[in-house]
Amino acid sequence: MIPISACIIGKNEEKNIEKCLAPLAKQGLEIVYVDTGSTDRTKELAAKYTDHIYDFEWINDFSAARNYSIKKASHNYVLIVDCDEFLTDIDREALEQTITDHPRGVGQILLNNYCKSGGAQVSIPNRLERLFHRQHYHYENAIHEQICDIRTGSTYYERYEAPITVDHVGYAGTAEERRKKTERNNRLLFQEIENHPDDPYNYFQAAQSFHLIEDYENAYTYYKQAFTLGLDLENPWVYVMANNFISTCVQLGRGGEALALYLPVYDDYAGNPGFLSSMGCLYLDLEPPQPLRAVMEFVKVLQSPVSPDGIDYSAIALYGMGYANELLGNTPAALSFYQKSAEKDNPRALQKLSEFQMG
Repeated sequence: MIPISACIIGKNEEKNIEKCLAPLAKQGLEIVYVDTGSTDRTKELAAKYTDHIYDFEWINDFSAARNYSIKKASHNYVLIVDCDEFLTDIDREALEQTITDHPRGVGQILLNNYCKSGGAQVSIPNRLERLFHRQHYHYENAIHEQICDIRTGSTYYERYEAPITVDHVGYAGTAEERRKKTERNNRLLFQEIENHPDDPYNYFQAAQSFHLIEDYENAYTYYKQAFTLGLDLENPWVYVMANNFISTCVQLGRGGEALALYLPVYDDYAGNPGFLSSMGCLYLDLEPPQPLRAVMEFVKVLQSPVSPDGIDYSAIALYGMGYANELLGNTPAALSFYQKSAEKDNPRALQKLSEFQMG
């Protein structure tokens, strides 16, 4: 088997560290843990799973800490994991093959992000670059760090799906815990924005932080600022930002503004099923709603290939088609689409079916 080092950085993570390291150790991965100043039992607990424990003086730079952990690894292939992420599945045989097929590529693991949305805890899956050869890549950016080619500094490289699944619980805590985490992250982000005022990525990340704690006004402000700077459609985060900006506008009752922004550049984004899904939802949230236009977007979602972010948008599209038919007064069709969405474990569709049964 190709040897892999799992590289983790952390501070005061005694409540998570064993849940993070235990499944990695069970898979026989080398564990490299870099501590950035813990004052609790984190290092003591980590020592149950690895002898490779190092101290790193925190300098407000996540990339510096990440790169230090990578240098301490014994193996060339490294898997990056955070303390609030727990490995749930890995197919070692398939992983061996994908690494062999993509020696200069960067593997995207499947991350199930648990967070609060509308008062309920939800899981939002996405693909994130976390597996690579350390002689070819390292990290840049002080916060919300990006994997870059060591020689060129480029973020353009071959990406492939690594058969690894991880649960991320970092934003699944109380509202106060999530707010504090956002404030910590944004202190660094605001420094990055001050140092690099023309980089839209930093504004996007600030908006994301506010979006996660449902502070939509601040999220809207930073998304808008990112859009005033040149966006490179080759970067996959641009599509995530488009989806979340539309969602933010809907939350604030500014759907018309999002529509005016995206219709002129629709063709640039239309290859992404996440964007199409967001546009369909936008048409349903306009005043008055436009269900026929929404259905056109959802049909395109169902005809699209799998999204690059690893999310299956078909459940959202089927639910949207159900709601559109409900608005059009076609109850049998609405129920049919809700049922198909519910079969994909969409909680909103399950709720709708329950409402129809009660009514």
